[in-house]
Amino acid sequence: MAKRALITGITGQDGSYLAELLLQQGYEVVGMIRRSSAPNTSRIEHILDRVTLKPADLLDQLSLLRLIEDVRPHEVYNLAAMSFVPASWDQPMLTGEFNSQGVTRMLDAVRRVDSSIRFYQASSSEMFGKVREVPQTELTPFYPRSPYGVSKVFAHYITVNYRESYNLFAVSGILFNHESPRRGLEFVTRKVTDGVARVKLGLADRLTIGNLDAHRDWGFAGDYVRAMWLMLQQSEPDDYVIATGVSHSVRELVEIAFSRAGLDWEKYVHVDPALLRPAEVDHLLGDARRVDGGRRPQASQLLGRREPRIDGLTRAACCRLDVSVLRI
Repeated sequence: MAKRALITGITGQDGSYLAELLLQQGYEVVGMIRRSSAPNTSRIEHILDRVTLKPADLLDQLSLLRLIEDVRPHEVYNLAAMSFVPASWDQPMLTGEFNSQGVTRMLDAVRRVDSSIRFYQASSSEMFGKVREVPQTELTPFYPRSPYGVSKVFAHYITVNYRESYNLFAVSGILFNHESPRRGLEFVTRKVTDGVARVKLGLADRLTIGNLDAHRDWGFAGDYVRAMWLMLQQSEPDDYVIATGVSHSVRELVEIAFSRAGLDWEKYVHVDPALLRPAEVDHLLGDARRVDGGRRPQASQLLGRREPRIDGLTRAACCRLDVSVLRI
């Protein structure tokens, strides 16, 4: 009998890649979506006929209980969250409700319906915040610098608590930044590549951005969802850092993207102080040696650790915008 997986956040970047992977592995895939008059399913349009979508809400405990009872999944991947860090300062309470209490509600629904269900929680490198050491490992102390980071720390530790209190197979993947053409335009990699494409095609005369000196460890989202799946295939539950081990500045990102378009970035980039975070996270760099170093050899064999191809993202943005212009 095929395994059944429930993915919250299936319509997002990670959810769409994970759904593809699980379908390839022979899973029956069910996605949780919030009720909406116009659901955004563009990232999973190509697999809609192969997945089942069911309504529920992380803010509503009863809907989660009903969902788990109805689906009876073997594995739950909890990817749904308010994920855009700057927005968390504008909506700190709602961020906490979704990212912290929402995880608690989901864990409790799993515990009450079927404690044998394996549970994956999407933790974040933003939990490290004002980093205590470089690079960051599973043992690095957390020092979050945003309401988003704080909410993810709660979610991380409530997952640990339910694992230890109720003997759940519950794990957290501490994923560093991971990108793709499916990333939302509000995120810096897509904001930059989309902005470069607009300048190149004459649709804009500059790119406005915040902190050019922030360093991030950027990987490819398609690789990182495989790590999520592998965490739930282990004999014992544990938490893992997933990262490339290579860090780049936003300035490097901008330089590469503009150079691929044959443009001098300094002529077009405007730094807007209003886009700076109230409390900045300066240098995120992950140490994923626990995945690569022998304890989980199958992970190092299957997890492709490659950086996102910024030139490819730039070309994709140019093509997308070029087609849009032609349509107009």
